[in-house]
Amino acid sequence: MIGPLTQVFRALVFVLIGLILCGIIFEFAGYSAWLMFQSIAEGAFLSARAWQNSLRWALPLFLTATGVVISFRCGFFNIGAQGQFYMGAIAATFVVDGLTGYPPALVIPLTFLAGIVGGAVWALWPGLLRVRSGTDEVITTLMGNFLAGLFLVYVTSGPLKDPSGTGQAASSRPVEAIYRIGAANSLSPAIIAICVLVGIGAWVLVNRTSFGVLSSLAGRNPIMVVWQGARLSRLGLAGFVLGGALAGLAGTIEVMGPIGRLSSGMLPTHGFTAILIALVANLSILATAFVSVFFGGLAAAGLYLPVLAGLPAAAIDIINAAIALFITARAWPKRLTNLFRSRRSAA
Repeated sequence: MIGPLTQVFRALVFVLIGLILCGIIFEFAGYSAWLMFQSIAEGAFLSARAWQNSLRWALPLFLTATGVVISFRCGFFNIGAQGQFYMGAIAATFVVDGLTGYPPALVIPLTFLAGIVGGAVWALWPGLLRVRSGTDEVITTLMGNFLAGLFLVYVTSGPLKDPSGTGQAASSRPVEAIYRIGAANSLSPAIIAICVLVGIGAWVLVNRTSFGVLSSLAGRNPIMVVWQGARLSRLGLAGFVLGGALAGLAGTIEVMGPIGRLSSGMLPTHGFTAILIALVANLSILATAFVSVFFGGLAAAGLYLPVLAGLPAAAIDIINAAIALFITARAWPKRLTNLFRSRRSAA
């Protein structure tokens, strides 16, 4: 049996191919491929504070990607992590903004609870549609992303709008310093502790519990799960709720930690990058941690690309798209075929 780290190593080979492809494209576009690679290396791992910046972006990505892993292992394509991330951040902002002035010992736990519940509820309704009426969860979760994005614009321009804002970007009032769990764009021991606890809990859930065994089996052969006396609907809903809860937790951490407020353009590709991380990690919790650090490094390198290579920061999105192309082409046709066949058999 191939270990998770071996699987990640194989996947990273295809990541390297994607980077080489991007280098060729940028070279033909008039940029230097060598400077692109140098910028990524400097921004991600080699410069001063590079590891700190990489981990700053890797930790919330790890939380959301872990939720994606759990949902995908159950055999449900929950691609609504971005919307669930937004709804968790929105719910957390409503609570911390509405309870300003109360003791932090009360406000901080309630804020995190609200963020987790917000993300879980936003994942629950497409899950219910899937298990009750057979609605394609890819469509519903994708539409949920757009709805959540529009709702984010509404609340940051209306109920949660910062009255002292400049008007250049809609945002909420800054979170009071006594409620923050981390300074702007920096690591926080509290955030690290949360991610470690979530990682350990998710690994135990996936590898050492009956839920983990049955959910993994459901993703490959749902008929066997029925023969074991388990209910696919319960497994599916649990996967959706857990995935949404972890995405909502990541959104809460961004509001209460590095960003410190809710904004209309907050991390627009966070959820989709988390899905890519889960695919690269081949749905392994341990591998997800390592891959999250790599993609966190790519996010940190986005600040170096305009300076060293003259590339716009959006070049990171092109790199992610190329990686997604090669990863999905390598790993998922057989998995998708088996899953769709098992669904038809279960139906």
